[in-house]
Amino acid sequence: MAMIMFFSLFAGVNQAKAEAALNVNADGAILVDAETGKVLYEQNADSVLGVASMTKMMTEYLLLEAVKKGKVKWDQEYSVSDLVYKNSHDRSLSNVPLRADGKYTIRELYEAMAIYSANSATIAIAETIGGSEANFVKMMNDKAKQLGLKDYKFVNSTGLNNRDYHGQHPEGTGPEDENVMSPRAVAKLAFHLINDFPEVLKTASTPTKMFREGTDDQIKMDNWNWMLPKLVYGYQGMDGLKTGTTDFAGYCFTGTASRDGKRFITVVQNAKDASGKGGYKARFDETRKMMDYAFSNYTKEQIVPKHYQVKGHKTLPITKGKEDQVKIYTKSAINMVVLNGEKKSYKPVLVLDKKKVNKDGEITAPVKKGETVGYLTIEPKNGEKVSFLTEEGHKKIKVDVIAAKDVEKANWFVLMMRGIGNFFGDVWHGISSTVKGWF
Repeated sequence: MAMIMFFSLFAGVNQAKAEAALNVNADGAILVDAETGKVLYEQNADSVLGVASMTKMMTEYLLLEAVKKGKVKWDQEYSVSDLVYKNSHDRSLSNVPLRADGKYTIRELYEAMAIYSANSATIAIAETIGGSEANFVKMMNDKAKQLGLKDYKFVNSTGLNNRDYHGQHPEGTGPEDENVMSPRAVAKLAFHLINDFPEVLKTASTPTKMFREGTDDQIKMDNWNWMLPKLVYGYQGMDGLKTGTTDFAGYCFTGTASRDGKRFITVVQNAKDASGKGGYKARFDETRKMMDYAFSNYTKEQIVPKHYQVKGHKTLPITKGKEDQVKIYTKSAINMVVLNGEKKSYKPVLVLDKKKVNKDGEITAPVKKGETVGYLTIEPKNGEKVSFLTEEGHKKIKVDVIAAKDVEKANWFVLMMRGIGNFFGDVWHGISSTVKGWF
């Protein structure tokens, strides 16, 4: 347990100001800082909604994790299953056609999935990792739980309605089942994806690529993220992440863009235009609205510098030491994205380690330079809440407080003499009090 010196950190952020500035036309939306996961705006962020092909971000996560662990190799070849063959020739769906007797590398399938949202390629990846799509769906739900997602359900690897599998949907799921997630869960998945595997952005930002270039099977794959800088709704700094569209989910998009050392993540689900009609343009217009707001109104600031000392708590008293106190300060700085002009709207929160500091607020010698004696975090002075997608986000605004120098333990003779001095001091104090009581 830790000894709280001030109020504890709240959870959530400047919601009123963001809501006043934004009115996103979507069933659900969220805007977050991609570095810390700090929530800057939310609208029905915990509503469980359709996600369509944004589902594929989980398939991407599990693939990149499997590659990192050496369980799957990029040049590994996949032999086409009956389900994947049939699905790949359904031109009503986003697909690259695959041959029944063909062999395709995992990298080819991954690029088709990430750039062109190819559903057959996605199922092929699911079969490669899980052995079957049904097993892979279990892995998806398990990984979602492990990542701390809430309000989600995965029934397939693609985001299609299960009816699009024509009776071959994953075992254990229903013929009309759909993948669902809340905007907060989608943002959290995207946050983990780009922070755990930043290489995903290299593929996600590819505007167009030829599948099987130079063969009879070549097909041009145009990225469905039309906000990439070279495409029709190009946005400066946009380099990901995943679109999704079905009748059930509507027009959805998880976007991420980086400028001037700042990166943001946005999610819109069932986006609509001003007349209430859904469309490709609507999801990008609503994303642009949030991105413009974020880049114009938020700045990354150093809220607490390295070696910061809290007023009134610049030192700790020491017991049994050669010195009677030691200077303490923060080991590193605290940086956070805040609204323009609000850098000074936060106050420090010092928490001392109760295992290191006794009930009288003293630390026992010896003390080593750099020894952690607690931590420091920040909170808004006005009591507003600060919300993060993850507990790790909270930790990014928490830094160790350390001792600035060594303090050796006093030798036995000094400690004995102090004890004697304290004894006679107590006796004299008692006598003085008694004498004063006579008069």
